[in-house]
Amino acid sequence: MELSVVDLSQVPPDGTVTDAYENTVETARNAERLGYSRFWVAEHHGVNDVVAGTAPEVLLGHLAAETDSIRLGSGAVLLNHYSPFKVAEQFGVLDALAPGRIDAGLGRANAAPAVLRALDTPREVENPDEKHVEKLEAVANYLYDDFPDDHDFDTLSIPRSGENPPVPWVLGSSPSSAALAGELGLPYCFAAFLRPEAAVDSFEAYGETFRPSHLAGGVDEPTGILSVNAVCAETDEEAARLRAFSEASTERVKRGLVPPSTVSEAVDELGGVPDPTPATLDPGEWPVELSGSPETLAGVLEQLADRVGVDEVMVKHEVADHEDGLRSHELLAEGVGLTPG
Repeated sequence: MELSVVDLSQVPPDGTVTDAYENTVETARNAERLGYSRFWVAEHHGVNDVVAGTAPEVLLGHLAAETDSIRLGSGAVLLNHYSPFKVAEQFGVLDALAPGRIDAGLGRANAAPAVLRALDTPREVENPDEKHVEKLEAVANYLYDDFPDDHDFDTLSIPRSGENPPVPWVLGSSPSSAALAGELGLPYCFAAFLRPEAAVDSFEAYGETFRPSHLAGGVDEPTGILSVNAVCAETDEEAARLRAFSEASTERVKRGLVPPSTVSEAVDELGGVPDPTPATLDPGEWPVELSGSPETLAGVLEQLADRVGVDEVMVKHEVADHEDGLRSHELLAEGVGLTPG
């Protein structure tokens, strides 16, 4: 099983956005050293007191200079807000900075009304799936210079390294997004940390609708990544304690509050340490938050990857202490048996 990381640039308790970005850089270097396959960064708007990942295309440029071999990508650029040409130009620049190791993770998302107004994004879009497909195809065509000869944009070009262009990925959390990826013949990453109950149906939809791509950046057979929220520690009990921070943070954010400052505060808010994730999940059981020792968590990830038929799992986590996050990636790499770079 391959392992990858998606990082939200979590703002540390009592820390700054600069601290968040410094931690992201260190996390990327650590993941590269440990043998992780990819390192993706996210796009969120209007929640900078919690996560600082607002502009993946900017942050990735810095990460390109701070890493040597790990694939870098977006998880995801929210394509409903932007021009496909501009997105392709940005990823072309990234490819020139990190030749042959860029993933263009493309998704869409709703946002608060003020954010939509600030981004000049319509709240209502006619035929949103059709519009999203058009934008996905356009990004791929720009990246691979693959518009037909008589197309209006055939004469446009973007900066590229001359090596393998950025790989377009469709990101989503529903069977509808999976079906779009299948119909386009593009690789698909499912966000199980958002809607784990839809994971199996989504990958089934992806496989049922898949056809080899007519796009130059597409794939010939279904290619997927499962993204989960997971934290690893030396024991199942300690990992469950660390997981308390993520669970309490989620509940607080729902109420418009900032996350807790410490694990102890999170445990108090939850009324105790959460139960450890079981080493063997029952059929249909899929926790939103996962935790465990290296052996336990590696086994759980294998079970979930087998359920949806993928060979790669991408992990995210929210932890109170950055050092615990680095250690989590290290222990999980050991549990899965990654080869250090």
